[in-house]
Amino acid sequence: MAGDFASRPLDETLLTEFHTRICGDLTPEWAGKWRTVEVAVGPLTPPASHRLPLLMRDYVLDLQARWETAAGSDIDLTLEFLAFAEGRFLSIHPFRDFNGRTIRVFLTELLRRLDFPRVELAPESESGRAEYFAALEAADRRDWLPLTGIWKLRFGSAS
Repeated sequence: MAGDFASRPLDETLLTEFHTRICGDLTPEWAGKWRTVEVAVGPLTPPASHRLPLLMRDYVLDLQARWETAAGSDIDLTLEFLAFAEGRFLSIHPFRDFNGRTIRVFLTELLRRLDFPRVELAPESESGRAEYFAALEAADRRDWLPLTGIWKLRFGSAS
C-alpha cells in the first residue's frame, strides 16, 4: 500500500516476485516459479504445467490491454477488470501453492493503482465462501458476472 511497486509493470515478474516474497522462506525450491506439476483445485483441473509460460504471458497482456479502460470512469468496467484479474489467475493456478495469497497481494496492488480503498478479499462466512467459490467456478468458464457481483459487494462493505 506504500507504493513500493508503483513503477513496476503489471507483468509476470511482478507476480513471481510477490509469490517469492510470500513463500520463498518456506519453499525456496519452487517459490516464484511456475508449477511443474499437475494439480487439481476442487472441481477445477488447471491447465497443464507446460502451458503456463504462454498462458501467464497472455494473462498479463490481457490485463495491460484492459488497464486503460479499467482506470477510467466506468465503474462497471473497472469491476469487470478486477473480476477478470482475480478469476483468470486462479483458473490458471500458475504456482504449486500460495496462489490465493499471491492474487490477494496482486489485487491489493491493483486497488492501490486504481486509487480504490482496501477491501476484504477473503470471505469470512460460510455463505460468503460458498458464493465466492461458485463465482470462481463461473470464472473458470470465463463468466465474469458472478465475480463482478462479488466485487460490488466488496466495495459496498468497504470502510
